[in-house]
Amino acid sequence: MVILTTAMLTFISFWRAAAIVLCDLASTAWYVGGIAEQAIGKAAPWFILAVMAFSACVLALYLEASSMFVRGGVYKVVKEAMGGTLAKMSVSALMFDYVLTGAISSVSAGQYLAGLLNSVFPYLRMEWHLNPALFSVLFAIAAVLYFWRQNILGIEESSDKALKIMWATAVVGVLMIGFCLYTAWLRGFSWPPFTMSFTPESLGWLKHSDWPRRIGALGLLIALGHAFLGMSGVETLAQVYREMEAPKLQNLKRAGVVIFLFAFILTTAMSFFAVSIIPDAVRARYLDNLIAGLAMSVAAPHWLRLILQAFVVVVGAAILCGAVNTAIVGSNGVMNRLAEDGIMPDWFRWLHPKFGTTHRMINLVVGLQIATIILCRGDVYLLGEAYAFGLIWSLVFKAAAVVTLRFNTRYTREWMVPLNWKVGDIHVPIGLSLIFLVLLSVGLINLLTKKVATVWGLAFAAGFFALFLIAERINRRKMQHDDGHLEKLNLRHEEALDRVLSEIDRPNRVLVAVRDPNGLRHLSKALETMDAETTDMVVLYCKIHHGLSFGGEIHSLGPEEELLFTRVIAAAEKYGKTVTPLLVVSNDPFYAIAQSAQAVGAGQVVLGVSGRVSVDDQIERLAMTWGALQVGDTKPVQIRVVGDGREHNVEI
Repeated sequence: MVILTTAMLTFISFWRAAAIVLCDLASTAWYVGGIAEQAIGKAAPWFILAVMAFSACVLALYLEASSMFVRGGVYKVVKEAMGGTLAKMSVSALMFDYVLTGAISSVSAGQYLAGLLNSVFPYLRMEWHLNPALFSVLFAIAAVLYFWRQNILGIEESSDKALKIMWATAVVGVLMIGFCLYTAWLRGFSWPPFTMSFTPESLGWLKHSDWPRRIGALGLLIALGHAFLGMSGVETLAQVYREMEAPKLQNLKRAGVVIFLFAFILTTAMSFFAVSIIPDAVRARYLDNLIAGLAMSVAAPHWLRLILQAFVVVVGAAILCGAVNTAIVGSNGVMNRLAEDGIMPDWFRWLHPKFGTTHRMINLVVGLQIATIILCRGDVYLLGEAYAFGLIWSLVFKAAAVVTLRFNTRYTREWMVPLNWKVGDIHVPIGLSLIFLVLLSVGLINLLTKKVATVWGLAFAAGFFALFLIAERINRRKMQHDDGHLEKLNLRHEEALDRVLSEIDRPNRVLVAVRDPNGLRHLSKALETMDAETTDMVVLYCKIHHGLSFGGEIHSLGPEEELLFTRVIAAAEKYGKTVTPLLVVSNDPFYAIAQSAQAVGAGQVVLGVSGRVSVDDQIERLAMTWGALQVGDTKPVQIRVVGDGREHNVEI
């Protein structure tokens, strides 16, 4: 017997899904305020407020895309709408985003830790003072290397850890908002001015132009562009949707609401309070660790402020390092998706001989992150300016693709972005188009105002695009089939089903027998009607061998078997329900089905209609085999034979 461990999908609640996304999105609260203020002055909180409010529109964009495709990331949606060339361009920008995510998150965590240690040293009577830039670079490299090792081992940041981090972040947010409200009540609250103050660096190639002052809307767009990195992490929502439990779309909506409210309240509140409470003369020292500066400026005894700062820094370092791991996992997942489509070279798909992970892809991403950390020399502002390039352009491609799909396809949409005008059978996307125009406007203005981001972002994206293009041409003749990707599956051999039984613990069990990749209607029906709270599903494939010997262990699957289990996984993802795929070797499929069903204690066996024998023969052969193998009194079992538009049920 072979257990396909990669395919043992475990689906998560919307709370856990929201926590994974927020590990990236909410972590921006620790650095976006300082970066935006350096670019546009004390008016930064107003534009951060606008960006975080607009994040609701971008989350709605991802809701519509995910309702069409379970794996509704940028690559899938853009390829479906506008073809492979633009899809590769969008992924090139997204890879720049992921590389910068790891760099800016780890460097920002280092800045916070350096600030905390420099505050604590005098109380310990230590005449030390850390260089924040140098310390943040060294810490960032150490953090990236730690998560590199974890991903090589295959140990990803679990949803449980992400949820604990978000609970801790929520506690920090509540404490900080409480202290800030108390401080505002004692000292009074002053709203930030709305007057923008651009620096030559923040105007980029427009610094010698009078346009920003003559055209007010242009100045607003420039300021909005410098605050846009506060929306980092929304792409993670599409990546995590495949792992969301049933009912998938309803849980996606719930996760979207939680993500928006949490990030909106935390990020905007910290930005406004920082400008209002931290004195101007002091705030300049804390632009790279703004929330730590806010903790040290609230109305409280110094020892309490120091404790509050330590809490802010520790939790902040945890969520920022969680974003590092998310970046490595996300980029590895995107590149694996490209490899599955035959775009990345086979060399990158080579699995680690011991751990079975795609270590060469991980090495490439981590190498780029470390190089970026060294080149930035601990400058969070520089990283933030460059970071916005990949973020905004991946969103532009995503919005353009979803708008295009409204016109050139007729996918059934369970949910659509509001504001639509129905013309015939087409819902003209007014709301979607407005979202696209805003994103495109910010993207274009960023090209003119973010010189570092434009130069390095275009160079990086062009390099990755060239790699994808060349590799795709090399691999074109090696594609195994033209029906999509094939899952990478790990094979775990077992002599008996005892190990499987220890991994399924719900009171009810269903066994579904599969064989034909094009005949999985019965699996979809079983998933649709299964109660995931009380039932475990085992999906069984019987590999037929004839003769006196089975010829040893199975070390790999054939192309049709890989396609079969790829479609089994796709069906499980669609319905958001866990399956445990098994492969057994036998010379009699009915014997294998009956023996496996009895071993796992299945109360229901589901078969598809056979093209070679009648339904009555299927039921009779399974019933006879069941009786021959039955030992003692066992509970009755229901046999379901499901075909197109018909179903036969028998209890034996």
